Amino acid sequence: MTELAEALPEVQSKGEQHVAYSVRGKNFAYFLDDHHGDGKIAIACKAAPGAQAELIEQEGERFYAPAYLGSRGWVALDLEAGKVDWTEVRTMLADAYRLLAPKKLSAQLAGQ
Repeated sequence: MTELAEALPEVQSKGEQHVAYSVRGKNFAYFLDDHHGDGKIAIACKAAPGAQAELIEQEGERFYAPAYLGSRGWVALDLEAGKVDWTEVRTMLADAYRLLAPKKLSAQLAGQ
């Protein structure tokens, strides 16, 4: 996951058990390991309006609203709920990045 996130322009990561990924000081994703005692290993990403509800409705066994972040529209993907589709993870990270990165940086993501 870190490799995928840090492949995006100007991304920085911070933390160990819970790793925050940011662009120019704005967090767009987290790697979560037992976040607030939920027992899950997951990634949480900022999501476009309505995306969280749609993903949870369609695939509630894999996606959920993470504690504290979920109320702000973020969505989490449980990495232990079946085989991980790393292309899907890359897309989630890129989409979250685009929501917060400056337009000039987002433009560098052509095809991601």
